[in-house]
Amino acid sequence: MSHPTSNSGLRASNLTLGYDKRVVSTGLSFTVPDGEFTAIIGPNGCGKSTLLRALSRTLRPTSGTLSLDGRPFDSYRPKELARRLALLPQEPIAPDTLKVRDLVARGRYPYHSLLRQWLPGDSEIIDRAMASTGVSDLTDQFVSELSGGQRQRVWLAMVLSQDTEYVLLDEPTSFLDIAHQIELLHLCQDMQASGRTVVAVLHDLNQAARYASRLVVMDAGSIVAEGKPHDILTAQLVHDVFSLRCEIVTDAQSGSPMVVPLARVTAGPAARHPVRS
Repeated sequence: MSHPTSNSGLRASNLTLGYDKRVVSTGLSFTVPDGEFTAIIGPNGCGKSTLLRALSRTLRPTSGTLSLDGRPFDSYRPKELARRLALLPQEPIAPDTLKVRDLVARGRYPYHSLLRQWLPGDSEIIDRAMASTGVSDLTDQFVSELSGGQRQRVWLAMVLSQDTEYVLLDEPTSFLDIAHQIELLHLCQDMQASGRTVVAVLHDLNQAARYASRLVVMDAGSIVAEGKPHDILTAQLVHDVFSLRCEIVTDAQSGSPMVVPLARVTAGPAARHPVRS
């Protein structure tokens, strides 16, 4: 894996994003912080996944520019960009007859050519990716036979085997039980520690604040705050963006800010026993 240089950077400038005639974001600009684990958070429908899809070149902006190391995305050949940047989408699809190891091995595709379809070191990279995500014992199983959580970890192993410096994850904790959610977030931290830049769309505010080194908060298609969790996560921000009354306390284990919803106001008799017409 090549490591970022001082002039590297993944940038979006003045984007207009949407689907068909529905516009999600206008005038959206964002520079991915190199070497950080950035969590994008915000309410449903705010444009989190849309931004991630644009950064991965799976969604073409209506206007604006996307660049990597100062080069427009359109100047990169698909395999060239795939050696720099990997994406785990929300609902990836694999053929029913594909076995787990064969799917993980597809992460090596950007490095192959017609003349060289297997490289020295590919097997070791695949083994390491499978071990990191805890799916080594699933090698010969069909992907279609796996549980949702197992399938998610196999897809993540494929992304890891792609061995890129930028890793984009769209709701990667979906389908995972709480223990595997935490394992995955630890893995994101490990990727950051190894020199990768990780960007993940997350829904759980406390997980984002605890495990990510930076937060990007979106609302109504715009970025409304970004920075270290301690610097930007306030009760007022949570109320303004999520319409949730809360207080911010310190997580006793990690020292990170933690969102605690305020107790529900006790409803009166009329509210507890509504009149039925």
